[in-house]
Amino acid sequence: MQMPSITRRETCLLTLFALLATAAIAGPSVPAAGLAGSPFAYIPPSGGSARLVDMLSSLPMAAVGVWGLRWLQWLDRAHEQAQDAAARPQSVMPPPATPFDCAWMFFAGLIVTAAGSVFYHLQPDALRLAADRAGMAVACAGLVGFAVCERVSARAGWPAAWFTLGAGLLAAIACQRGNALPWALVQAGGIGLMAALALARPAIGAIGARFGWATAAFALAKIFELSDRAIVEASHGLFSGYALKHLTAAFAALLVLNGLQAMGRRTLRHNSGVALTA
Repeated sequence: MQMPSITRRETCLLTLFALLATAAIAGPSVPAAGLAGSPFAYIPPSGGSARLVDMLSSLPMAAVGVWGLRWLQWLDRAHEQAQDAAARPQSVMPPPATPFDCAWMFFAGLIVTAAGSVFYHLQPDALRLAADRAGMAVACAGLVGFAVCERVSARAGWPAAWFTLGAGLLAAIACQRGNALPWALVQAGGIGLMAALALARPAIGAIGARFGWATAAFALAKIFELSDRAIVEASHGLFSGYALKHLTAAFAALLVLNGLQAMGRRTLRHNSGVALTA
C-alpha cells in the first residue's frame, strides 16, 4: 500500500524543525545572562512574599491539568456509552485519536509543570530550574502536537509532539550546563509555530479548535517571566513576574480546555444515548 505523499505544510514544518535543530546545535553558546539576565527568580533583599506567591500561583496550572485529564476521561467514557447504546456501534463517530492523545500529554504536562515550578521556587538554582523546564517541555510538546494535528495533518501530530519533547528536554539540560540558546529556540520556535498555525486554515479532518488567544496568552506569560525583577521591585516584593506568568499560563490552558470541550460536545451530538454533562 502506497503511503500518501508529504504535503506542503508537512514540508514546511519539517524544514522549520530542521532549521531550529541546526541553530541549536551549530549556534554559539549563549550564557543565561545573555538572554534577559539571570535565569533565577528574583527575591528582593527585604524578603517579602514573592517566593510564596510564586509557588502558590503554580497551583491553578495543576488544577486546569487535572480538570483537562478528567474531562478527556469523561469523553472516552461517553463515547463508549454511545457505542453501547447505538444499534450500529460502527455508526458512532469517535473523537479523533491523535489530537486528543496530544491533549492528554498537554494536560499531564501542566501538572508536571506545576510540580516542577513549586520545586524550583522553594530554592531557585540551576538544577531545580532544569527540572522546572522539563515539565514545561511536556506541556509544550502536547500543545504543539495538537496544533499540528489541527493545522498541518493528523499524522504529523505525534512526530511533532515527540520532537518538541525531545528538543525541550535536551535544551533544558543544555541550559543547566550554561548554554541558554537551545531553550530560547524551543520557546521562541514553539510560540512562533503556534502563532503561524493559528492563522492557517484547519487541515482536512481537523476538529476546528481555535487557539489564537491561547497562543497570545502564552506569549504574554513569557513577557511576564522576563520582567520578573521589575515587577517584584514595583510591588515591593509582594508579587512577581513569575506569579503573573503562572496565572496567565493557567488562563491560556483554560482557553485550550474550553475549546476542546466545545469540540468534544459537538462530536457527541452526532451520537445517541449520551448525556452531555461533565
